[in-house]
Amino acid sequence: MAESGIMLLAATMIMIWWATPSQAIWLSLPSSGTKCVSEEIHNNVVVLLDYSLVLGGDDDPSHPTTISVRVSSPYGQNLYYQEKVTKGQSAFTTSESGAHVACFWLDGNHEEGAGRTIDIDWKIGITAKDWDSVAKKEKIEGVELELRKLEGIVNAIHENIIFLKEREAKMREVSETTNSRVAWFSLMSLGVCIVVAALQLWHLQHFFRKKKLI
Repeated sequence: MAESGIMLLAATMIMIWWATPSQAIWLSLPSSGTKCVSEEIHNNVVVLLDYSLVLGGDDDPSHPTTISVRVSSPYGQNLYYQEKVTKGQSAFTTSESGAHVACFWLDGNHEEGAGRTIDIDWKIGITAKDWDSVAKKEKIEGVELELRKLEGIVNAIHENIIFLKEREAKMREVSETTNSRVAWFSLMSLGVCIVVAALQLWHLQHFFRKKKLI
């Protein structure tokens, strides 16, 4: 029993680690230019982005450094935009599959090397869900709440597997189409070479006969 319980706990931890993508990173912003981070997300997934500027010791509290933020979809649609802020939060549900990009840059002009650091926290899918609100709304707690979380994790794993299968099928289709086009192009190239060689041979024969060399 103890061994099976340990195995179940380990499997649960692996499921949680694999199915709950959440990134908390520190990003160094240059004094000029833009820094971006991206995340591969499939459609119909809830995304929560928290960010905050880490103020340095030389910052003036009355005139703090501010940043601008833009989050865009794989096809370039603006999902979120803010300027002259020090922190914020963006929540949206994806409508496209692919790399969603969040870009940050410092407002105004700054001295060379006077960059700043920003704290970014991506929460995607099951990690973006407010379980406290769910527990209060549905009046569940304890084991029942944990089972509900595990159910959400299992659903997330299932959706990720379907997403990966769809991507694999698309990549296989593209690969097969490319191979087919390469094969046809090779045959066409071979045919053109044969025709050109035949025309050259005919031209040489005609030239030599005209000169009465053969």
